[in-house]
Amino acid sequence: MSGVGLDPKTAPTFPMAAKAMLGDTQLRKNVRHATDVIQEKRARVVGEMPDWQELREAGRQIRRHTMEYLDFYLEEFEANCTRAGGVVHWARDAEEARGIVVGLVKASGSDQVIKIKSMTTEEIQLNSALEAAGIHPYETDLAELIIQLGEDRPSHIVVPALHKNRQQIREIFQREMKLPELGERPQDLADAARMFLREKFLRVKTAVSGANFLIAETGGVCVVESEGNGRMCLTLPETLITIAGIDKVLPRFQDLEVMLQLLPRSATGERMNPYNSIWTGVDAASSGDGLRDGPRVFHVVLTDNARTEILADEEGRQTLNCIRCGACQNACPVYRQTGDMRMGACMRGRSGRF
Repeated sequence: MSGVGLDPKTAPTFPMAAKAMLGDTQLRKNVRHATDVIQEKRARVVGEMPDWQELREAGRQIRRHTMEYLDFYLEEFEANCTRAGGVVHWARDAEEARGIVVGLVKASGSDQVIKIKSMTTEEIQLNSALEAAGIHPYETDLAELIIQLGEDRPSHIVVPALHKNRQQIREIFQREMKLPELGERPQDLADAARMFLREKFLRVKTAVSGANFLIAETGGVCVVESEGNGRMCLTLPETLITIAGIDKVLPRFQDLEVMLQLLPRSATGERMNPYNSIWTGVDAASSGDGLRDGPRVFHVVLTDNARTEILADEEGRQTLNCIRCGACQNACPVYRQTGDMRMGACMRGRSGRF
């Protein structure tokens, strides 16, 4: 089962969607509690930084400069990624991106994939395309797994299952993992997810990932996460396919010094993400005992999907500076009342992108 994608062109209008969400009192309660917790944590760790505003300005300048010279840095990324053994593909829109990924998975000989950092794949509705081609996707981020097993859609850019409480998650796991005696403690739920996913990590040979950042200077890709599932997903499979919007590029490796201080504090209220994975190219040769260091085959699908149209708009291009921390969503009075980012009007306002 896959998370249900939302087509912004056919989604209900904002008034219709908002009315339905306002009637879901449990969802609204879950969202208010979760966003309050995140905002409190963010305020605490931001307050520790005497140069917080200077860091924010540095991040803004990096992103502004990158967008001004985006074509140059994308070409630099392609050249350096290719030199390191990666293969770079260019996709003009969601349909082309889906076709490239489905073709690559088929070429790998797999009929299953494990996935991490899936918001860009939600944008292009990849899971439905994979399933239509006879390929089963497994989400490995815990929140995305909850969404997938519950046949739901992400409700938050950073915490996709934020609208679900512990009891609701337990019911999903009991039903979909066939665990009727599953306990309700957080540890019980974590153990169930760990057992479910570990089998996938050890067996499935092809992975699909998103990316937090692309590094032009090295041709590398950066993913940050809090669980370690991403590290498993990025290193165990033989084939890794990364899908990233063209706006994810950074000029220099050194720019991560700024971004990796800003992102975790604003996104989840952490001083640093527990897992920061950066990989560049592949290690095609195996050692004599069969061990290898990461995937043997690495692809990057650079996806436009209306980003160049936004880039051409002098005012609208500011949205491409976003590093997807979600802090604006946590503070948004509309989101906190309606409790859902899945409403069509909100998505259409961002050209269908998260």
